[in-house]
Amino acid sequence: MSFLSPQIIYSGYLCAGRLYPRVDRKNPSSRHPFIGAQNKSPRKFGAMHYDWLMPPLLDIRDLEIHFGPTKAVSGISLQLDEGEVLGLVGESGSGKSATALAILGLLGKAAQVKGNIFWRAANSDGTQVALAPNNLPDVGDSIDLLRQSQAALRRLRGREIAMIFQEPMTALNPVMSIGRQVAECFEAHASSWTGREAKRKAIAALEAVSIPEAARRYGDYPHQFSGGQLQRILIAMALINRPRLLIADEPTTALDVTVQAQILALLKDLQRQQDLAMLFISHDLAVVGEVASRVAVMRNGAIVETGPPAQLLTAPNHPYTRSLLAAVPTLRTNRGLPLAMVEKSQSEIGSSYAE
Repeated sequence: MSFLSPQIIYSGYLCAGRLYPRVDRKNPSSRHPFIGAQNKSPRKFGAMHYDWLMPPLLDIRDLEIHFGPTKAVSGISLQLDEGEVLGLVGESGSGKSATALAILGLLGKAAQVKGNIFWRAANSDGTQVALAPNNLPDVGDSIDLLRQSQAALRRLRGREIAMIFQEPMTALNPVMSIGRQVAECFEAHASSWTGREAKRKAIAALEAVSIPEAARRYGDYPHQFSGGQLQRILIAMALINRPRLLIADEPTTALDVTVQAQILALLKDLQRQQDLAMLFISHDLAVVGEVASRVAVMRNGAIVETGPPAQLLTAPNHPYTRSLLAAVPTLRTNRGLPLAMVEKSQSEIGSSYAE
């Protein structure tokens, strides 16, 4: 039995197409393109099922996370629609990664988690899954991820929700070839496929993220690749099963500017091709502005501002967002003056927050 890398937990297989069109939350009528003013009943179109009262793909409500006496996340609420890219930005220790791990149920026993994380799950035949008995009655066709068993979460990770980790060198198994690691992501939820078929699938996934000579390098190990190539391999592992939601946790942090731009362009292309919903986590507002259609700014476990990137990058409302932008040097920055700093409020002095 081979050693399973951390990525294998998130792997899965889902061959069904998208269930719902992208939702414009400001225009409810766009939720159902086939419903007229006189006909409000849901209809079917081929294998796709439409629902007039379709909930968001991901709906986080009043999420609180504690590690002992320390509060990492303070009752945040976020929504993410099908095909939408939500940027979650904030300084280190603001609770971004803790929020992402809570979605997948990976915080461990030391964490005390409260609130609800509703997920609009689906079967491979295009129908909604049966609701868990402990679901709240007002969430429609959704399940609460915080109240699912570990077995249910293992079936969901990678099958519908995948994750790209911060550090490729620590996320990949150093004594297993990259090809086998990518193939195992597929095999974990596709037991009926043969090893040869899984290998073909893995090579195709590596080619999709522009790994040169993917078939020849199938047997190479992580130390034989550059940092940018390792990040591409992680992306291939996350997307080999065509999930509906991709969580990208600081995917460009350890890369130089040129490679960072290439990875961002790759993620944008893959998101557009597969109509992925994406939660893009970063501490860099400029990077988030490149990929996100909506941005949430997080500080000390709380969401302080949410809006489109153009607004947040040019005319932010919250003082913290303005201070983040002021701390970024530009060509117009006066080099004779020290860079602006984000000052702590009185409530933050003496407190610590873990991410």
